[in-house]
Amino acid sequence: MKVLIVDDEKPARDRLRQLLEEFDEYEVVAEAGNGEEAVRLAAETNPDIALLDIRMPGLDGIEAAHHLNKLDSPPAIVFATAYDEYAIDAFDARAIGYVLKPVRRERLASALQQAARLAAGTLTEVAAASRMESRRKHVCSTSHGQLKLIPIRDVRYFQADQKYVCVHHAGGQDLIDDSLKSLEEEFAEDFVRIHRGAVVAVDKIDRLAKTTDGKHHVVLRDGSQDPENELIISRRHLADVRRRLKGG
Repeated sequence: MKVLIVDDEKPARDRLRQLLEEFDEYEVVAEAGNGEEAVRLAAETNPDIALLDIRMPGLDGIEAAHHLNKLDSPPAIVFATAYDEYAIDAFDARAIGYVLKPVRRERLASALQQAARLAAGTLTEVAAASRMESRRKHVCSTSHGQLKLIPIRDVRYFQADQKYVCVHHAGGQDLIDDSLKSLEEEFAEDFVRIHRGAVVAVDKIDRLAKTTDGKHHVVLRDGSQDPENELIISRRHLADVRRRLKGG
């Protein structure tokens, strides 16, 4: 079985590779030093198992697992962690494969046997139980078998587009298969719904204005919205949008 090793510390990666080389049934196909590199390498190498450090700067192991799930053939997951009672309790409660650092051969063998593909809901629960940030820092678009990570800080707004959602961001536009409702709930702290088909980043809004026919719409700070696609605010959501702009 093909294994991807992901850890921001090289000695830890070396240790895992050394141990895996002792097993005939596992082959290390790639190593990544961070979550973003892991997502890219997984798309290229199609591993059966991803061995993920849970706590890494930037894209941590739980968020990386979220994005790995978007692959056509998602890898099974095993988490690696230094002693962390909250994370361990969460793994044990949900029968998730994990190893403690420093990693021991016997425990690694057992965890690899327990590797499983983890649903998004399970990952969110684990993040919360582990007292980690459950909101992602990126959303993920898939095109021609490649995964593209879009930083949430760069997103201007999410807009429903038939069965997908179009992400309008600093680098352009991309389609993702998250639902608008789930995005609104996950990023409620930083985004506000303006009508049933759009959720806008509060810090990207410059002001509200009126159209020639008296409807209210959002004006973005950088003036990036398509003039053919005015961000109209429904009457139902107008009061909430105004409240959020005032910091309420």
